[in-house]
Amino acid sequence: MPLSNKIVGFIGAGNMAEALIKSMIRGKLIKPSNILASDINTERGHKLAKTYKFQFLEDNKELVSQADVVVYAVKPFMMEKVLAEVFNFVKRQQVHISIAAGISLEFIEMNLPTDTPVIRVMPNTPCLVGAGASAYSVGKATGQEQEEIVKNILDCTGVSVKVEEHLLNAVTGLSGSGPAYAFLIIEALADAGVKAGLQRDVAVTLAAQTLLGSAKMVLDSKEHPAKLKDMVTTPSGTTIAGLHVLENGRLRGVLIDAVSAAAKRAGELGSGKK
Repeated sequence: MPLSNKIVGFIGAGNMAEALIKSMIRGKLIKPSNILASDINTERGHKLAKTYKFQFLEDNKELVSQADVVVYAVKPFMMEKVLAEVFNFVKRQQVHISIAAGISLEFIEMNLPTDTPVIRVMPNTPCLVGAGASAYSVGKATGQEQEEIVKNILDCTGVSVKVEEHLLNAVTGLSGSGPAYAFLIIEALADAGVKAGLQRDVAVTLAAQTLLGSAKMVLDSKEHPAKLKDMVTTPSGTTIAGLHVLENGRLRGVLIDAVSAAAKRAGELGSGKK
């Protein structure tokens, strides 16, 4: 196993880092004692370390000097400062994984020692429940073994795909930001259920399970979503009446615009625009 006896360190212990740590431990990919984390929010860091039984460090340099794999789970605008801080502590063939939206492989490689293996990843928050959708791209010095390490980490959180780096901003707009769109849709469906007379808890359960079941049908059947939609839509029935309202409201176009806007913003973050 690529992570056998390796030390994985997380610079940044926010929600995404927690999702990855939780999934790695749950999937028995790594022992909690082989996980390190650091964060400017030391109170949260120590709390997470106590919850998941890993070691929290208050010094990024110490973390990098100990780790075999370093995961940068910091805000995009912090990357340049963090890379400069740890530069002199990077070890040969140490794997560096970035989940900072918009920060290019080239930028990271330029700010780390020559020939450092770098992998850029875009995960999403459903990694917390083992249902994540992640994409990754590899740097120039990354070999098969290093790629297998990140693939193993991501696959224990859900599903992962390898893409060309220029597509990662699109991934950010779709699956990276997508859970927020899905939560909004679930909330709206539940509100509609309440308006129609259902209790709130019943409406939320039905709405959430409906999206979950629908997604599973797409993944399991491999059928085009349009075909599955047509299976539910009978002539002069209830579903076509509802779909007519959604089309009039431009739901399809609004979702496309939302993904495009998020992808554009990912590119702006990568160029340093706040």
